Amino acid sequence: MLPATLRVYERGLRWALAHRGIIMAQALGTLVLAVVLFGMFSRGVVFFPEDIPPSTVYVQVEGPTGTRADVTDGIVRRIETELEALPGRVDFESVVATVGSSSGDFGGSSGSHEGTVAIAFVDFQDRVTDVFETLEEMRNTVGTDIAGADIVVERPQSGPNTGLPVTVELVGEDPDLLKRLGDETVTILSNSAVAPKLEGLESDMADARPELTVEIDRERAALFGLNTQKIGFMVRSAINGVEAGEFRDGKDEYDIVVRLAEPFRQDLNSLADLTVVTEDGSQVPLPSVATWSVNESFSGINRKDLDRVVTVSSDVRSGYNANAVLAEVQGELADLVASLPQGYDLRYTGQQEEQQESAAFLMGAFMTALLLIGFILVSQFDSVLKPVIILSSVLLSTVGVLIGLLIFNMPFGIIMSGVGVISLAGVVVNNSIVLMDYIGILRERDGLSRIESLVRGGLTRFRPVTLTAITTVMGLIPLAIGLNIDFYGFYGSLRPDFYWGGEQAAWWGPMAIAVIAGLTFATFLTLVLVPVMYSLTDDVADFFKRHFTKRGAEAEEARRAEETEAEVPEAVPA
Repeated sequence: MLPATLRVYERGLRWALAHRGIIMAQALGTLVLAVVLFGMFSRGVVFFPEDIPPSTVYVQVEGPTGTRADVTDGIVRRIETELEALPGRVDFESVVATVGSSSGDFGGSSGSHEGTVAIAFVDFQDRVTDVFETLEEMRNTVGTDIAGADIVVERPQSGPNTGLPVTVELVGEDPDLLKRLGDETVTILSNSAVAPKLEGLESDMADARPELTVEIDRERAALFGLNTQKIGFMVRSAINGVEAGEFRDGKDEYDIVVRLAEPFRQDLNSLADLTVVTEDGSQVPLPSVATWSVNESFSGINRKDLDRVVTVSSDVRSGYNANAVLAEVQGELADLVASLPQGYDLRYTGQQEEQQESAAFLMGAFMTALLLIGFILVSQFDSVLKPVIILSSVLLSTVGVLIGLLIFNMPFGIIMSGVGVISLAGVVVNNSIVLMDYIGILRERDGLSRIESLVRGGLTRFRPVTLTAITTVMGLIPLAIGLNIDFYGFYGSLRPDFYWGGEQAAWWGPMAIAVIAGLTFATFLTLVLVPVMYSLTDDVADFFKRHFTKRGAEAEEARRAEETEAEVPEAVPA
């Protein structure tokens, strides 16, 4: 089979060398077409893979600030009841509810108004339903009939904590204006066409907390020999309590706290019955020296680089590209950005900021690698054109990456696909060096013509180049298709437990596909396009030698003189 394959390859290579212009035009056309098709029909660009099935899902509950813990507990219990009716309930391994705290990306400061329900799923190979369908079912049904509380269903982020996909920062000085701008941003996005694609849209500007304000009449208090410290301590002791002693039960100790009974603590009118003890032991009614009212405390405000910042953030629902959704958000907020007061700014941070930094780093690493490879090749080949051929094949190999991601309907991952492209460059460079070095040996050592050296070099290096590609592709196929093996079970009890998919497949699959598709396409580049570019650059080098070097110009004049003498007929003697 190999001799027949070599004969076909030889005929194809000779035809390509005879039609170099057509081959180069087709290569460049394929590059442009691949970029256009990827931009039109691909799933876009992502930071980290977004289709990784989560092992845990959180239902976040946030009521109005100041909500009692028993009210929040009632909402959480109701959510637990609704979870029991879900079709995906069979895949739940555990359901853990916590009142008074929150966890995950939406979790802020803990309080009695917050709660979390954590749902842990069984292992991927044991699941009956699709976890993403269960997640969307939870978002559409759980907590929809509960009024007065925000219910958010979220999954943990994949990869490092980079913030949510949609993170908008409003920067300014006036806290009230910042809160109004944050609320306006939430309102605009909630009423826009992009709203169904967002989950957990909220501003981090904390709602005002209700507080009991006791105003003391200092003059009247002084008449009774009282001060603000005594009055405040009395009110605090009545509501929060004061430690009166300790109770011991064996080795255990318990604090004894004295305060008003629960019914009186919940009734503000009970404050009218409180009395303050003076230095001489007389009791002064609290209404005689103070008044009280329930007001709202100041909202919390965050700072970033010494600037006041309000952050509006949201997750993206399953099945939508985070970057595409962010582009829609930017379009919806364009009018708000244009109308911001002077001194106020709107910035997109979070995952978008991290993605841009990572993309810039990987691009810099890729270009640095190409630069270092170029320096090494120039020093080894003692030529500039040959390294250009090799580096061109590296750049053109990205066409295969785009085509492969397009065929398998995968987005281009900044991290995973980017690492695949960088690792692909090393293999492509090695194959091109092996081929071009042997072509140079055939021309210098054996004195073969350019065409014959290109053909014979391709035939000789056909086997090592294809073997390199085949072994690499075959080794990455299990990773690309998501084949999982339990090696511990295989070696311990001969139970490999084969199954397809899972978190690892979703995580490493894009990188494997990028390397497989890119290397397959790069093999064609090495065996066909590299000889074609070698032939073209050799012609260009000869042209410059003949017309732009002194030795070449003299050789060209001598060649033309010989041709002229050959054309002049000799004189015939009379």
